[in-house]
Amino acid sequence: MRYLLIHKLDETRPEAWNPSTEFVEAMGAFMTECAESGVLLAAEGVHESSEGALIRKRASGTTVTDGPFTEAREVIGGFAVLQVDSRDQAIALGERFASLFEEVSVEVRRVMEFEDLPDDIQQTQGAHAIDLAQGHA
Repeated sequence: MRYLLIHKLDETRPEAWNPSTEFVEAMGAFMTECAESGVLLAAEGVHESSEGALIRKRASGTTVTDGPFTEAREVIGGFAVLQVDSRDQAIALGERFASLFEEVSVEVRRVMEFEDLPDDIQQTQGAHAIDLAQGHA
């Protein structure tokens, strides 16, 4: 099963966006270990929210707000997608990941798979089309 780990950083702490050499080396070693063990499917960090935008769609219309996102103290710093055997394994890897930071929160969420959808949806959509869209041809 796949899990998404989203790490959130305190954007008011400049050091969160300027990591030390030691941090980069430790993170690189952890990511290499995860990649070599076969659990890491994807991982990326993102730039500060000042370089982003927030799109909100409501009944009254769509708005686009440029960053920074001052209403949020914690913002997404990056993500990883893992292929693991269990929720417990995803949490254990998330805890190891979090231990590399001085301050961070890591959200662990299971990725919705085609077989998680109700039977009637699966029959209507067809497994092949969904697998192709998800890159599992």
